[in-house]
Amino acid sequence: METPTPTLDSIRISRFSKWLAKAPEFIFILFAVTAAFSTYFCMYAFRKPFTAAKFEGLMFFETEVTLKTALVISQILGYALSKYVGIKVCSEIQPSQRAKALLWLILGAQLSLVLFGLAPDDWRFAAIFLNGLPLGMVWGLVVWYLEGRRTSEILLAGLSCSFIVSSGIVKDFGRAMMSGGVADAWNWFPLLGPMIARGLGEVSEAWMPAVVGAHFLPLFFLSVWMLNQLPPPSVQDTTARTARQPMDGKKRISFVKHFLPGLALLMIAYFFLTAYRDFRDNYMVEILDGLGYPYNDNQTIISRTETLVAFGVMVTMALLNTIKHNRAGLVGAFVVMTAGVLLLGGSTLLFDWGVISGFWWLTLTGFGSYLAYVPYGSLLFDRMMASTKVLGTAVFAIYVADAIGYTGSVGIQLYKDLAQGDMSRLGFFKAFTWFMTFLGTFCLISSCIYFFRKSAPSDK
Repeated sequence: METPTPTLDSIRISRFSKWLAKAPEFIFILFAVTAAFSTYFCMYAFRKPFTAAKFEGLMFFETEVTLKTALVISQILGYALSKYVGIKVCSEIQPSQRAKALLWLILGAQLSLVLFGLAPDDWRFAAIFLNGLPLGMVWGLVVWYLEGRRTSEILLAGLSCSFIVSSGIVKDFGRAMMSGGVADAWNWFPLLGPMIARGLGEVSEAWMPAVVGAHFLPLFFLSVWMLNQLPPPSVQDTTARTARQPMDGKKRISFVKHFLPGLALLMIAYFFLTAYRDFRDNYMVEILDGLGYPYNDNQTIISRTETLVAFGVMVTMALLNTIKHNRAGLVGAFVVMTAGVLLLGGSTLLFDWGVISGFWWLTLTGFGSYLAYVPYGSLLFDRMMASTKVLGTAVFAIYVADAIGYTGSVGIQLYKDLAQGDMSRLGFFKAFTWFMTFLGTFCLISSCIYFFRKSAPSDK
């Protein structure tokens, strides 16, 4: 027996939520995007600042693996494990538990960053592993609030831009904190400001992640409260996009069997795409050094690069919302993703020919990789559920993809240090770009053909 779709009359929601449900659409969109964007933006303040530190000259337990690589891999292992756990937890969680879960997850992540600051160098990998464990489930809990709506493309595009922009900003924030820049800013605040500035000073590489997280904790709590005010999808939403329901084990297995060939192609592409995106993100400081952009002369370059990428992705994803027919929308998502991986190769050719600078090459590879990556975490599976009329939640498919993708991220980074240790990170990134271009194009075009045949021609 199917679970009835929640409505304003069937569940208890606040007066503000009821007002929001009846408000003009642009007000709802603005509020929902702000809440989702801010929530996930703040999450990155607990996940990414440690990658702004270089940990130069430090090797992991005197092996050939650098300490930074060990830390990056350890966090990804925790994050990947969280994705596997999230396949069940985020698919089954009830609406009333989502906000509480978000708050407890982020508090656990902040506690692990405190342990990171206390631990000896070699043992920081354990603390950063614990940091990744709760953070991997935040995305799915936020997506639950946004999927299955007529405006889901816009909402999910706004959410997706959060991790593009936030990664660069929190890393620049962390690097400024290590040089005393953020501490100086506190002097502008009366009363407690100067005291906080004296306490911060120049924050060490070990304590910088925890201090950054503490700065963003109050905003995260406010953002979750805002997110929890969103009313459930309306009757019109469920009519247009199919009802979204928690999925038990039987429904999850049935879903995988039903779409196995197409899902396999998507997962192969995502295995390497996540690794590519993560390598660029985690080692951007080193890649920029290799391109001739040292940090001392380019203190906001990461934020500038990722802001341009986020703007391009946001506009592209929002345009997909203009496609009302779900089958056409699904094809549109595949077209955008394929264009993204083709841009990787095209921009590399332009860079090698001297047509564009290293800054614009790194920006375009970011734009291309996120055009291919972002739909996996949002609108691709949302459109798939709507066009095929399969009941369930896109969160399940998203978490299967993420679990596989972050497994690939660990494998590729280990391969770089152990099998390609003599190659610079810039050289490895460029070779990986070509590989991703050819593999991604083949897998995405093939899976597009498969899901086009599976979707309903009469879908509206």
